[in-house]
Amino acid sequence: MAIISFWSCSPSEQELFDEGIKMMETEQYDKAIGFFDRTIEKNPANTTALNAKGVALFQQSKFDEAIASFSASIDVDSTSYKPYFNRGNAYLEKKSYKEALLDYNTANGLDPKQNDIYYNRGLALLALEQYEDAIFDFDVALQADPNNALAQFNKAKAQLGNNDPVSAINSLINTVNLDKQNGAAYYLLGVTQMSAFGQKEDGCANLKLALSLGYAEAKTWIDDFCKE
Repeated sequence: MAIISFWSCSPSEQELFDEGIKMMETEQYDKAIGFFDRTIEKNPANTTALNAKGVALFQQSKFDEAIASFSASIDVDSTSYKPYFNRGNAYLEKKSYKEALLDYNTANGLDPKQNDIYYNRGLALLALEQYEDAIFDFDVALQADPNNALAQFNKAKAQLGNNDPVSAINSLINTVNLDKQNGAAYYLLGVTQMSAFGQKEDGCANLKLALSLGYAEAKTWIDDFCKE
């Protein structure tokens, strides 16, 4: 009995790429990379396959290899925001914040309508202690999605870094209203209430909530300031 192969003839560049995307969708990243490599063998200038391979490597936390793939995609075509954004994300994971910021700036210049760029760039700016610019980016992200609890939380951290506890309190309240499981937000809210405003009762209540959610750092504050 004859065995019919998966492809009746040599697969085309597009067929290989499409199969790689199918593997990505089922989180079979090694197999996806194999298909993308075969696509690139057929056409080394396939910038989409180079970018997709980088995404698969990123999903495996192989950030240096992902950066190399995104860079190869950019070398072929520097007009798409995607490989710049993706390379920025890989740099962000590596805590290479200056490099991430440069890539996010380029991605933003190529397509300023992509809201994810603003949030991720805000994270890089926050890490670089460029608080006002970070607040701006988180605000843009929140205009697109007011229910983004992480954007609210990181905006609060930037506001605290910018010596604006009044605004930070509002952002932290928004955060816990959106995500009642965010122990870190309850902790920061409690600490800010106590240290900036002397609100011991509310602060201790939020610190105890943080501890109940597994945020262990709250215990020191509770032991030091919330014992009767």
